[in-house]
Amino acid sequence: MALAVGAAAACALGGCASGRIESGVYHSSKGYRVAIPGPEWTVREGGRADLELRHRASAAGMLANASCDGHAGAPGLDALARHLLMGFRDRVTLERGDVEVNGRLAAHTVLDGQLGSRDAPVRVEAYVLKDARCVYDFAYAAPPASFETWRADFQRLVESFATE
Repeated sequence: MALAVGAAAACALGGCASGRIESGVYHSSKGYRVAIPGPEWTVREGGRADLELRHRASAAGMLANASCDGHAGAPGLDALARHLLMGFRDRVTLERGDVEVNGRLAAHTVLDGQLGSRDAPVRVEAYVLKDARCVYDFAYAAPPASFETWRADFQRLVESFATE
């Protein structure tokens, strides 16, 4: 699934870490938190991102990851977003631009593409933001036909982002 490769890309930007879930909120050991959007999303254990979620009844998934090992001074947000989405081929960019996520500037991208020669098309939405310490990546992937069905759940996860 696209999410697994997206998670690998997120981890390529930095190491992966553990965290804990309390009352539906994921607390990363890297000093941030996000709310899990609901009971229809399950945590994928052993994933390569800080947090990987899979939808129980569909091929949708999302992730949250932070890289806190010197990448905060790295290239601009657009370059970081392009790096996160490397590996997708036959890309068609549907949305791209800077947005605000809880008072922080973020690069936002939505694209259609494929990860491998045999993979089904996938639509991916990604946000990349950074502060003085870390680069934060959020990604959502689903088949294009069902992408909008779970997009609001991803928006809730992203909008719940806060540092601790």
